[in-house]
Amino acid sequence: MNLDRTAKAFQFMEAIPHAKLLGIWFEAIGKGTAEMHMKYDRRFIGDPITGVIHGGAVFALLDTCCGAAVISHPEQKGLTATIDLRVDYMRSANPGDTIRAQATCYNVTHSVSFVRAVALDNDNDRPVATAAGAFVSGNL
Repeated sequence: MNLDRTAKAFQFMEAIPHAKLLGIWFEAIGKGTAEMHMKYDRRFIGDPITGVIHGGAVFALLDTCCGAAVISHPEQKGLTATIDLRVDYMRSANPGDTIRAQATCYNVTHSVSFVRAVALDNDNDRPVATAAGAFVSGNL
């Protein structure tokens, strides 16, 4: 892991207190890529009958992971913020499973970065959700 990129990513996480409260943490960080996880937590259940995690927690995981992918991109020169993020929910995450997000920043312009992401649980063949977004590039 590149120390500068890693340091920027951890600073990014420190600036997002709700990510810490959700238990979101890094698995990996690369050049324009990030992987994070969120362990199952009963506090984030959206349906008490099934034990399924609320979609808002999945959205927050994807948004945070996408932002980290932007921050880690070699062409990104400053902070970032979400401009737009579309999340398509494919299915409920399996109750009890850790949810992982993988994001790739695939294009950086002087003002906007573009990202794609996927959220997975233990059933790796079927995504929980996918995301596509635009984030601020450059200095805020």
